[in-house]
Order: sequence, then C-alpha cells, then structure tokens
Amino acid sequence: MEAQLYRRLPPEEMGQPRLQPQRPEEAKAFVNAFLKRSMPKKKDEAIQDILTRKAVVLEHYSKKKTKQKRKKLKGFTAKQRREMHLFEIEPKQQRYAIFLQLHELWKQYIRDLCHGLKPDAQPHMIQGKLLKADLHGAIVTVTKSKCPSYVGITGIILQEFKHVFKIITEEDKLKVVPKLNNIFSLEIDGFVSYIYGSKFQLRASERSAKKFKLKGTIDL
Repeated sequence: MEAQLYRRLPPEEMGQPRLQPQRPEEAKAFVNAFLKRSMPKKKDEAIQDILTRKAVVLEHYSKKKTKQKRKKLKGFTAKQRREMHLFEIEPKQQRYAIFLQLHELWKQYIRDLCHGLKPDAQPHMIQGKLLKADLHGAIVTVTKSKCPSYVGITGIILQEFKHVFKIITEEDKLKVVPKLNNIFSLEIDGFVSYIYGSKFQLRASERSAKKFKLKGTIDL
C-alpha cells in the first residue's frame, strides 16, 4: 500500500495536469504535512495508522468566529453640548409666528392624550395627564412669582430643561424663565391648569414616572 501511495507517476500521466515529479521522500513529507494540517487534532501515531488503510477520511474543522463587541457610543457631555451650541435657537428663528403651528400640534396631542377633553371629564384626571405630558408647544403664562418682572410673561414653550423654560413671546422675544419660585398657567379648550415650578424641577423625560400631588399650597 505504501509503495503504491508514494510511487512516482509515469511520464504520460504527469504531462496533462502539468505536475512536477517528486521523489518518494518528498511525496511522503508532503502527504504527512497535508494530513497533519487537515486533521490537526490527530496525533502523529494516529495519522501513520490511518495511512495503512485503503481510504482516508479527511476531517474539517471550521474556525470559530469571534464575536466583536459592540462599542457603546458615548454621548456628548454637558460642556460639549454647550460648546457646540446644540440647544441654542438662532436669532432669525426666534419668531412667534413660526411656532404657532407647533402649538396647534400640541393641542391636538393633548386632546388625544385626554380622550377629547370632554366637558364631563374629571379635572383631576386631566390635571394628572397634563403634568406628565410633553409641554413643548404649550402656551403658558407666569401668573405668580417672587420676582415681579416675570409675572405676565406669556408665550410658547420652545425648550424645557430641568430648571428653566425657554419661552418665545408674541413680541418675538426669547425669555428664559426659571421654574423655581414661579407658578405657570396653561389653558386648552377652556380647561386651565397650574404648574408649581418649585415642585416641577424635572426634565421632560423624567416626568412620566413622577407622581405629583394634585393638592398643594399656592405659596412659593
């Protein structure tokens, strides 16, 4: 068997496939290297034992693909956001008329949220939903404040942060009004709701899980 395995090919058989003749020692070394590479888990003794058989079954081992860990994208820090002016509204965009359509969309959003704001709706139910709703687009008025200069400011909320509202007034002036020590009112379809800013110092995304007390003092 071994003599047949390592014998030289006749010249007429080497011509067509263009094979180069090898000596028996080279052929044996090639076969051993090929089998070792094809069956990496087999020992040399086992490979030599396989060569004594009439048939050799080559094994295939697929390489395990290593899963690449996804890198978590880090967001910008507060300082980076300020430096990039991400939350600043350009002066040419600070126009009340531009955001009236936003207010109309907000009213429709509140009507859907409160199932139509029907006359027989319970006020405490509407109040609870408004306190957790997104206020971007709502028209609010500062009704009471420890700082008299804030009282009477009315406009559309363009941005809400944890401690302040950014409001655009009908005079196209952008006002930054702190929540602390201020009471705000908003009206929709005849229903008036009051927001006590001192107890409303949350980000818009945090309010949905917050439980508000509907009864409280009006003291600032």
